[in-house]
Amino acid sequence: MTIKEVEERTGLTRSNIRFYEKEKLIEPSRNDKNGYRDYSEKDVENIKKIAYLRTLEISIEDIRNVISDNVPLTEIIRKQTTAIQTQIEGLSQAKTMCERMLESGNISFDELQVEKYVADLDTYWSNNKPVFKLDSVSFLYIWGSLITWAIITSFCLIIGILSYAKLPPEIPVQWDNGIAASVADKKFIFAYPLACICIRFLLRPVIYVKFLIHYIYGELIAEYLSNYLCFIALSVEVFSIMFVYGLMKNVTAVLLVDTAALIGILIAGITKVSLIQSPAFK
Repeated sequence: MTIKEVEERTGLTRSNIRFYEKEKLIEPSRNDKNGYRDYSEKDVENIKKIAYLRTLEISIEDIRNVISDNVPLTEIIRKQTTAIQTQIEGLSQAKTMCERMLESGNISFDELQVEKYVADLDTYWSNNKPVFKLDSVSFLYIWGSLITWAIITSFCLIIGILSYAKLPPEIPVQWDNGIAASVADKKFIFAYPLACICIRFLLRPVIYVKFLIHYIYGELIAEYLSNYLCFIALSVEVFSIMFVYGLMKNVTAVLLVDTAALIGILIAGITKVSLIQSPAFK
């Protein structure tokens, strides 16, 4: 059957079905006559099963392992049940605390007395370690934010505008051992902020989808990589200007420093997020 028929049979969109196929969760055959995908009844049933498991917030990787018989479905369901129960308990406790505060009347921040609602403060803090760990890691997400991208892009544009009049007619765009291997019209200086825009709105969605599906920290990695590429554009722009005036000769050293610094930030972010999500902090 065609993908349109599969849409009608499952109630899912074409993009969902294509996505499951892209992730190798289903592998429809091809029609020998026209080369189009030919979905079977089994494909339809599998698509419905996959979509159902996704509504339970089971990851694509876990579903893939189940389909490949690497992990029993019951084990995955048991793991997910435990995770959901942990969330329920945490939310239930927070709900109870909120209700107790509301029963106390219309209190203000100045009037709030924590000890009135928490008998053992040390135990309470210990039970809520994930919250405090999240507070401590939040600064690491700054690098992956839209604000950071906007700042980098703005710097690229401002530097281009301020330096344009003083640049020679041609500027280097490629280098080889400290020598300009290729040059372009100085208007090329504005290609760097344009590159930042393209990275954010064209390349980032691709990176985001790719990493979000395959890695537990996909969102964090995608945001870091997107802004890292923009930062590279900013660094190369600055290097180009400094190269023109003989202040720097080796772009490789600049890129290596950028990469080392940003990999360090990414590792720190993943490490701290891992601590938040580990059983020791649940």
